[in-house]
Amino acid sequence: MNSSLEKKALDFCIKNKHRYTKPRESVLRIIASSNKPIKAYDVLKHLKKVLKNPKPPTAYRAIEFWEKYNFIHRIDSLNAYFVCEAEHLHSGSQFLICNQCGEVTESHICEIPKIIKKKIEKNIFSAKSWNLEVKGICSKCF
Repeated sequence: MNSSLEKKALDFCIKNKHRYTKPRESVLRIIASSNKPIKAYDVLKHLKKVLKNPKPPTAYRAIEFWEKYNFIHRIDSLNAYFVCEAEHLHSGSQFLICNQCGEVTESHICEIPKIIKKKIEKNIFSAKSWNLEVKGICSKCF
């Protein structure tokens, strides 16, 4: 995990009076060090190398914590997690997912697109978070 992400996570926890536990730190480090989205089960496998006999809820709670505070994103179609690449916290993302190599690129348009926002407002709906996934072929794979 890069030191700026680690510092941002630690500062966030201190500022908001959250515990910066070894499982939370380790899970964020595991997800951040993966160059592709990683499934929760694989996070648990890596966690077993760092912590003594971690149980599945330990990994899932840490994943849930970092996702809740937008340090990581869930790629729904892959049922996997990916570290947020933005230098700020946000609640919406767009992902470009390569069908060939599995590379995921996070787009940094963090506001809901205006056309979707208008539709939401028209239907009296309050969006809490959102992800848009676009699948295709990356430039390395054409």
